[in-house]
Amino acid sequence: MSAVQSPNTASARALPPPSDVSAGVGLVGLIGLFAWLLFCRNYPAIAEALGLTGALSPERGVLSGPYASLAAMLFAALPMAAWSVLVDKVHRRPSTGLDWSHARPIAEVLPVSVVKLSGLWATWAILAAAYGLARWYWNGPYLFAMEVLAFAIVPMVALSIPYVIWLDRHLVNLRDGTWHFGAAVLGLGVIGRETWDSAQIAKHWRAWIIKGFFGAFMISILPPGFAQLVEADPARMIANPVDFIMLLVTLLFVIDVQIGTVGYLFTLRPLDAHIRSGNPLLAGWLAALMCYPPFVWGIIGQNNQILGYEVATPGWGYWFAGQPALLWAWGGLLLLLTGVYAWATVVFGIRFSNLTYRGVLTHGPYRFTRHPAYLSKNLFWWASVLPFLVSNGSLADAVRNCVFLGLVNAIYYWRARTEEAHLLAEDPKYREYHAWMEQYGLITAPLARLKRTLTSGGAVQGDSPHAYPAE
Repeated sequence: MSAVQSPNTASARALPPPSDVSAGVGLVGLIGLFAWLLFCRNYPAIAEALGLTGALSPERGVLSGPYASLAAMLFAALPMAAWSVLVDKVHRRPSTGLDWSHARPIAEVLPVSVVKLSGLWATWAILAAAYGLARWYWNGPYLFAMEVLAFAIVPMVALSIPYVIWLDRHLVNLRDGTWHFGAAVLGLGVIGRETWDSAQIAKHWRAWIIKGFFGAFMISILPPGFAQLVEADPARMIANPVDFIMLLVTLLFVIDVQIGTVGYLFTLRPLDAHIRSGNPLLAGWLAALMCYPPFVWGIIGQNNQILGYEVATPGWGYWFAGQPALLWAWGGLLLLLTGVYAWATVVFGIRFSNLTYRGVLTHGPYRFTRHPAYLSKNLFWWASVLPFLVSNGSLADAVRNCVFLGLVNAIYYWRARTEEAHLLAEDPKYREYHAWMEQYGLITAPLARLKRTLTSGGAVQGDSPHAYPAE
């Protein structure tokens, strides 16, 4: 006798596990970002309407400077934080590690908080020393990031005191990685009764290296795209399909960068956005760092790099010139791919960051494929660069371009696999979603079936949706 499956059971199986981030978080962040962009673009008219211009004051221009781009991050972050607390009530989740129903007396937690603050400030001092030693942080766009971080250190130190004490009053587990590192710094394992744990210290440093490395990088790339959007004249550019399409592509990349930067800087436990663990796998770090400065400068992209795939490649605008219909159609494809890439970041809300586990995403583009941003970004490179079409007529260069871009694609696949290995070990929900994608994912499921067919029906672990940014 065969079992009869109820409609409710079948429906439940056809849905992924619930996501740790709601769709509303990214949406309100996007609205806040667009509001600030519109304000900056229309600031001259706003200033005139408010009487901020006159004979004794200079004419007001658009707000396209680097600090306007930094403010954009706040206009995205604050609505996302408010939605998370007021609507999703994430601060009440057990995953925060906080118990708001119980508040320890300050006198009880103060000794622990002092050790934590010692570890936190020592961490910041070491990161500051690393910034000072690394040459690339004192050239080009990184100078802006160093300026911002140097300005921020004093308020960060001041605010960390009440913040740490406040959290310690409600933390379920008082002795986290920060405490263990502080204990090591203060020598408590030698002169005190409590001994620090090296595994906890390693976990602490994995998280802070991620925040330190990627935080500075993300801040450094905020200004250029933001300025281009604020200063652009779309009405003039629409006559040129390539210029107009690339302006919209820039808009989508700015969305990705702005929301992504929020994720790196707002790793706050009350928002359930803290880093639960950094990837412990060396392969994961190697695969990720190969894709970012300063490592990427010698490896991926331009002509003189190891995996340079843009030799004699003028790109799609060159090859389709004089064919407006084809330019608009191909530009639409590029917009679609970039839109998926930006969407994959927006759905993270305030939890976007590389190499970390901060919960599991199961909605948005992660419902269709396990690595939507990796997939869309790599397809974008093929569609925009067209590496097989070279202006110098060299078949060798065309072959090299394709081979090297294929190797870049392989690096991203390697990144995806290392991220999966990390998350599969961390969260049962991720493992459940991994299995769901194998069966129901619009893109993943057919690929998984094909792979099983090619491997004689063997069990396969495919790619999976994750709480990692697809950079």
